[in-house]
Amino acid sequence: MASKKSLQLIPNEGFTVLNLGEMEIWDGADMALLRESLTRLIRAEKHRRIGIDMRHVKYIPSGFFGMLFDWFETGVHVRLYSPQPNVCRMLWFKQFFDVAGADCFELALQSTAKLPMGGYAPNGNGKKPNGSHPEPKKLIARVSGR
Repeated sequence: MASKKSLQLIPNEGFTVLNLGEMEIWDGADMALLRESLTRLIRAEKHRRIGIDMRHVKYIPSGFFGMLFDWFETGVHVRLYSPQPNVCRMLWFKQFFDVAGADCFELALQSTAKLPMGGYAPNGNGKKPNGSHPEPKKLIARVSGR
């Protein structure tokens, strides 16, 4: 289990990267620490580019990707650094992460691996999609017609 002493923040190319140390398996307490740390960084300290060092992680609880995607939907750029091969083989990783550099993967709305024509968008502009974020969710209230 992680302690707050083992959590490190490392700047890397404009991203604030969280490192939970040499833990191979994250449990519920580790996820709670990660969630709490991300909430503080994103909401209180206004960081919009977050990364997580995954070099030692071999097992991730199922809620990890959902938590990352929730932040992504609010406009936060999310990167995973040095994920282990078994993490890279996970379905959510293969579907939603694109290569962003050496041993670096960024959460993208649609992974270029799933696009036709070798990763190029079918819009004819010859440019690869940039993994731009969706617009933040807007809440709409519905009123019955009574």
